[in-house]
Amino acid sequence: MKKIIFALIVIALLFSFELKAETSPYHSLRYASTARTAGLAGAVVAIPNDAGTISINPASISTVSEKRFSASFIKHILDINSGNVAFIKEFEETGTFAGFVSYTSYGSFTRADKDGNQTGSFNSSDLNLSVCYSNELDSNFYYGVTAKYIYMNIDKYNSSAIALDAGLLYLIPNIRTNVGLSILNVGTQLSTFDGTKDELPLDIRLGVSHLLRGLPLLINFSLHHLADETDNFFDKFANFSIGGELYLGKYVQLRLGYDNHIRRYSAPSNEKKLAGLSGGLGLKLDDFNLDYSMSQVGVAATLHRFSLYLDL
Repeated sequence: MKKIIFALIVIALLFSFELKAETSPYHSLRYASTARTAGLAGAVVAIPNDAGTISINPASISTVSEKRFSASFIKHILDINSGNVAFIKEFEETGTFAGFVSYTSYGSFTRADKDGNQTGSFNSSDLNLSVCYSNELDSNFYYGVTAKYIYMNIDKYNSSAIALDAGLLYLIPNIRTNVGLSILNVGTQLSTFDGTKDELPLDIRLGVSHLLRGLPLLINFSLHHLADETDNFFDKFANFSIGGELYLGKYVQLRLGYDNHIRRYSAPSNEKKLAGLSGGLGLKLDDFNLDYSMSQVGVAATLHRFSLYLDL
């Protein structure tokens, strides 16, 4: 009970201070890393037993009992593509470790001089290497930390940074409810593009997951971007996501999500359309899981994700 009270105090302190997340070139760290995460609009901070949630809440890896390897491919707009892999290994008496690697290619760009004369082309990409550790803090109460190295390249310029993630996950089986908290991307640059210091996209997430009684529907709610500077404290609560996962028998899962932050900021007020909405399909088989999701980020920006989970 003391540890639970301690966690609640940490949450209270986080909401007591005005933290700041500046505009950052490292915003690929905020991409939904898997199809399930995107299908649920990122509201997965309190979901256990999913290797793909390592980038949202590192505490969750202690709860993964099967399908400990995941691989995802993300088709962004234009020729931007991203992929990632995660692998989890439990060591008895020591805890659970995981590795996570993601890579994003932003495609090829035309190089031109100051007069507009084309002089060739150049590429841009970024790489994220992460190592995570998680263990049980108390009965059904888990913690996790992640250390990561981020490298970005634009033509002949590059930048690198290091960061830490930390998370808590509390499972309440009697009422089919879980609560999660994570602090992401706390770090600093090691090298800059042009001498100008850039901030990392600090993020604080708080979420709850609940499986309905008598209906195979998992409801997930999450507050995110809680470290962003706002005009007043209560504006932070407009940055929320909600996702539902409906189980159709033993093997099929349907997902639907809504991200209010994306809807507010990714499209003009008169052209919102489906911005912020996402959906997906999951196939859960004995040997592997296969997930697909489609999410609408802006008026003309639809992202597709594919994820594969295996036991290795």
